[in-house]
Amino acid sequence: MSTDRLAGEAASAPEEAEPHPAVPAEPDGTGTPAPGGPGGPATAGTEPDHTPDDHSEPGGAGAPSGTDRSDAGTAAAGQGGADDTEAPTAGTGGPHGGSADREPTPPGGHGTSGGPEAGQDSEGTQAPGPAEASADAAPGAGTGAPAAAGQGEPGGAGAPSGTDRNDAGTAAAGQGGADDTKAPTAGTGGTHGGSADREQPPAGEADGPATEAGAHSGSGDRERAAATPGDGASEKGRRSAAAEALAAAVRAVESGERSAASFFNDAPARRPAAPTPTAPAGPVRERPRTAAPAPAPAPVRPPSARPAPGPGGEIPGSGDVRQVLAAGGAPESLAGPVAETLGERAAETLREDPWQLLAVPGVRPDQADGFARALLGPACEPGDERRALALTGWLLERAALEGHTALESSTLRDALAKVSVPDPDEALRTAIAEGAVLVFQDALDAPPGARPQAADDEEAEQPVRVLLGLDRYALAEESLADALARMASTFVPPQDGEPTADGPGAPEWESAAAAAPTASAAELIRTVAAHGLVTHSGGEAARDEPAALVAAARALGLRAYAAAHSEDGRRRLAASLSGAPGADPDAASAAVTVAGLLADAEGPGRDEEGALALDLLAVLDAPQLDVETAAMLVESLPDGARLVLSGDPGVLWSAGPGRVFADLVAARRCPQVVSRTPDPGPIGELVSGIGIGELNQVEAPGKEVVIVPVRDAGEAVHRTVQLVADSVPRAIGIPAEQTQVITPGHGGAAGTRALNAALKTRLNPGPGQFGGFDPGDRVAYTPAPGRTVPGTVVSADAEGLRLDCAGGPVVVPRTEVGELVRHGWALTAHQAAGARWPAAVVVLPGDATAGLTRAWIYTAFSRGERHLSVVHGAEGALPRAVAELPFKERTTRLRALLQAQAQVPAGPTG
Repeated sequence: MSTDRLAGEAASAPEEAEPHPAVPAEPDGTGTPAPGGPGGPATAGTEPDHTPDDHSEPGGAGAPSGTDRSDAGTAAAGQGGADDTEAPTAGTGGPHGGSADREPTPPGGHGTSGGPEAGQDSEGTQAPGPAEASADAAPGAGTGAPAAAGQGEPGGAGAPSGTDRNDAGTAAAGQGGADDTKAPTAGTGGTHGGSADREQPPAGEADGPATEAGAHSGSGDRERAAATPGDGASEKGRRSAAAEALAAAVRAVESGERSAASFFNDAPARRPAAPTPTAPAGPVRERPRTAAPAPAPAPVRPPSARPAPGPGGEIPGSGDVRQVLAAGGAPESLAGPVAETLGERAAETLREDPWQLLAVPGVRPDQADGFARALLGPACEPGDERRALALTGWLLERAALEGHTALESSTLRDALAKVSVPDPDEALRTAIAEGAVLVFQDALDAPPGARPQAADDEEAEQPVRVLLGLDRYALAEESLADALARMASTFVPPQDGEPTADGPGAPEWESAAAAAPTASAAELIRTVAAHGLVTHSGGEAARDEPAALVAAARALGLRAYAAAHSEDGRRRLAASLSGAPGADPDAASAAVTVAGLLADAEGPGRDEEGALALDLLAVLDAPQLDVETAAMLVESLPDGARLVLSGDPGVLWSAGPGRVFADLVAARRCPQVVSRTPDPGPIGELVSGIGIGELNQVEAPGKEVVIVPVRDAGEAVHRTVQLVADSVPRAIGIPAEQTQVITPGHGGAAGTRALNAALKTRLNPGPGQFGGFDPGDRVAYTPAPGRTVPGTVVSADAEGLRLDCAGGPVVVPRTEVGELVRHGWALTAHQAAGARWPAAVVVLPGDATAGLTRAWIYTAFSRGERHLSVVHGAEGALPRAVAELPFKERTTRLRALLQAQAQVPAGPTG
């Protein structure tokens, strides 16, 4: 392992360059709102979005000054109240559970050098207090004018009058709202139908928990608590339809009309088996798509879409919302985001419940409190039931941004106390009764050394943990658990080697396994031949094994496909398929992306039942699947299909909530194939050691691994630019356009914004003629939360910014450039997950060490194919993270659901 050989002698770091803003800051409209007003500036390091680039939990401690929006969820961990918790990130509560990567460059410049900022990959760290306000404050808001939560009257507009949708939420929160998906209000979480045909509610309407039999199949561990129903109509006139249904269910159980189990334990309806073709004699060909006679199943979550703008480009209802905002002292520029988030009745909703303003990305509790005080006057109290409901939903949405699908009741109770809710217990009881929060009991593993429970001891109590969550994520996990159980149980393997009507028999599969290129590939083929659900683990070299499986299955006449997380992963997968033994000429067409497959833009299309028309699907990069995407994907598979979830268990988990792959592996619900194929070369040796907690020095005779020590963040930026622009091209022969820089966070003196600004100045200087971009700029395009597509700016015109993304043209509308596009010479590890480059330069500044974990380091170091340079300023934090911090835990329910299903005998399938 070379040390500081490529970059030459250390040079003094140049003064940090200012990044080109994606949206120019307004020159006027500066104002300092009164304390507690909705227009107050953000605290130090606030950012328009969040990138949980690590397996995170709410509330890691020890963040340096300047820690930013990556602390989403700290309030849920009981760290920080209304005056010290940052605003939710863009995409809070959107259909995708929060954007991990979507962060436009904010108008207010970049963060201070005190620490990592927005998108600090998954740091669940303590948010800085208001006194730490810095240059990352809201556009137009002067530094040193923080809003003090819960004090004074609501202030005036703190955002420029010309603030547009690119600053959604900045005026109220002092932060940019970068995502086009908005947080549901308390108790209105987006639906997540447990079955493919569940109707989605209209936008803006509450979706309480369903209580009909079968609506939540497989959720026998769920408890729904409700207050004594009483009259029902007299509960301050605000009881939702969901709460009424919940109360009716309670009455039915109490009266003996129905059993409690009947609401939860009904077996899920089974999709009719999709017709499968008779195995053809020759290799299978891609089937032409035909219009299905029945529509495709409704997606588990509605697609992210903005309301159609009315005349003049204004969202319908914005005018009335503007009046309400003005009455509450909030910036009128919030009218568009509020109308998008709360729907057509947004103005009426805000009048009835001012705390619904918290549903808008970027709004903090103290700002919502100030708005409510202005509208309600003396009637505004900290213990207001509406406030408690809104804060409960807000805290759970923030926790989802950190990857949690639920929180323990004690954690949520402490978080409510931190945001000045007088009686957290009563607040939780109200939220449960109103249907805003669901209650679950998950069985806990027996502590080590505990005496096993006797089989005949039915009265013995098993330890459980009480979890609280939003229906959106609860339904996602339950739907996914049901779908995975269906995949694991509905496939009947052939008996005695006899071929069946729906595919090849054991002799054909055995012949395919015998022709496999490696022993691990042969083991995978044999396992998949006999099971409908299989997990496969391995590093980069092991990706050839699912490719060999898909090629073999296609040669046997099955409609087999392989899906990757990113376009780069799809490209590499297509190359593996083409080179697999026995691959047919069209094998490369079987490589798709998960997003393209679900959108019916890639792959086989759907059959007459609305399911994907395939017999086998191998999903690579499975750790990148969040719970909602995974539910939608598995529910789309027909009965009788085989599913392989393949991935590297050492990489970061998904950007969205959940840890699907890890939970499935831990539940041991299906056969698990672990590859024995090691990753080659010095980089492979280094990464393999990191995966088991060892940071070893490796021999790198060809300068495959180089360590470049630096003293501070400024020098880190200087040396990074030197490596990308000069040293790596000269010494290794890899041009700058094939080198990717990876750093822990978006902000800070060595975050993506500072690095991208310096790299642009050196590699493609220009005036930033279109929102900070020039032709030739490398960019990161985020079409959906958690998905980052690298590209290059081609041109710009009246339609928008024209990009070349992996050879495909993309036009980003002018109004969305600030949200969806950022410079891409430097990325976070979560943005880089699922892709690889010939060379990678990993920057570890000393002020970002709080976010380092083994999974982050493993992911970042494994992105380079031929060369890895490490700009190292983290000192002892690097080996300590590798040895002691494997990941930051997430609270999820999928493992418990899968294990509970395994203990319940399957009912008749009909």
